[in-house]
Order: sequence, then structure tokens, then C-alpha cells
Amino acid sequence: MTGAVSLDRVMQGDCITVMKTMPAGSADFIMTDPPYLVHYRDRDGRTVKNDDNDAWIDPAFAQMHRVLKNNSFCVSFYAWNKADRFIEAWKKAGFQMAGHIVFTKKYSSSARFMRYEHEQAYLLVKGHPAAPLSPPPDVIPWSYTGNKLHPTQKPVGIFTPLLEAFTKPGDIVLDPFAGSGSTLVAARDMGRHFVGIELDEAHHRTASTRLASKFSQPGIAQSRFRQPIIVQPVTSKFHTPDTTVDVHDNMPFMAPAAQVLKRAATAVRPPRPY
Repeated sequence: MTGAVSLDRVMQGDCITVMKTMPAGSADFIMTDPPYLVHYRDRDGRTVKNDDNDAWIDPAFAQMHRVLKNNSFCVSFYAWNKADRFIEAWKKAGFQMAGHIVFTKKYSSSARFMRYEHEQAYLLVKGHPAAPLSPPPDVIPWSYTGNKLHPTQKPVGIFTPLLEAFTKPGDIVLDPFAGSGSTLVAARDMGRHFVGIELDEAHHRTASTRLASKFSQPGIAQSRFRQPIIVQPVTSKFHTPDTTVDVHDNMPFMAPAAQVLKRAATAVRPPRPY
């Protein structure tokens, strides 16, 4: 049974179950970072729920395809070494692959045969959407978060060019694997409605706290229209941090005005076009 979508909130629960209650074609855009199926454990021992199995992947993407409006876009992160399984699920659900996005880091997340210095996502389509008036780049710089709020935390700023290209103000952005809520914060601050779903109770609380904050700077970070707000980067013996850290990637109460760096009184160059 389906009903009206509750906008601008994060729901706690299994995304498959929750999406089954949503009407078909109720989301304008989906942007999500699902478990990578790699049994991830960070240096502090934190793990990601359902990262140890793929039982969820087919039904989850089937529901995402159902609730997404026709002729619309979905951006999904994935693990490069599990690409075949993700592509199988996307195609089975009815999605077509329309683009590939690389998020470049200035540090290595890990190293073995190679230094792993990027994340990746596919642009998926349902139906035959029109191309955006100003397509985003398929290489987007990454900002260091320190993974303070989630073991695989994504920086808010990387989502800005994607939201600018594939949505408009007032659209509904869905993230069925909301984590600490980075995608939802980006959507909120750009004037989009959002619907988040998160299975883990602790991460649900984190996302809800971030979204309840009155701290808001629309269109910051990677936006082509605004300069990012920057704070002192976090240093670590494991990482060489990027020079900019979006204040949205900290808890609201961890980003006081005193931390914001003042820019030098020099001429501001116009933003470089894509």
C-alpha cells in the first residue's frame, strides 16, 4: 500500500520496506551511496550495515526505479571491484547507464597495488530524459571530511554540481541510503525538497541533527556560483588533507563562526566555467 511522501525528513528503517510505501514516480532525482559489498571496516573498527551481503541490492534498485519519475536521473556510488554486481542490479531494475563520475582526492584512502585516490559513481537514467542545459563535469574534486560523522562520509560540496544540473528548486531528491545525510544537506541548502532513509539508528540521529540545524549556506562548495566557506583542515597521520573542508561536513555545533577563515583582501577571480 502506498501513500503520500513525507518531505524534508529522514526516515529510519529498511529502505526497501519504506520505498514500498511511496507512490510510483514520486521522486524527481535519486542520489545515493549504498553499501559497497566489500566488508568495509575503518581504522576505528566502524562498519557499514549490509556491506557484507548483496541480498538487498536487486530489490532496492527495483524500488528506486519504481519511485523515480520517468525521464529522470539517478546517481549511485559503487565499489570498483564490485562493478559487475552493481551494473547487473541497475540493468535488472530498468536503469540505463548514461555517464560515469570520478571524484578525485588529494590523498590515498588506502594503498596496496595502487594508491586509491578517487571515488566513483554512475549516472543512471530512467526513460529518455533531456540533456541538462549545462552538463556537469565527469571529474569532480573531493573535499576531505575526516569521516567524523560516518565511516564512509561523503563531502556535501561534491553533490552541488550534480544537483544544479539534474534538478531545479522545489524538486524532490531521494536518498535511500542516507548515512549521515550529506546528500540531503546539499539538497536542502539548494532549495530542493528531500526524502532520506537510513537503516542504522545512530546514523539516522546524525543525519536528523544535521538537517535540524539552522546553519545553512545555499549552494556552497563546488557550486559554480559561489565561493566555498572553508575551515582549518583536519590533519591525520593517515591522510594528507585537502586544503578546504566544507563546514557542512562537520556537526552543526562543530562549525562555529570563529573557525571560518577570512579570505585575503585580493581581487576575486570569476569562477572557471565547466
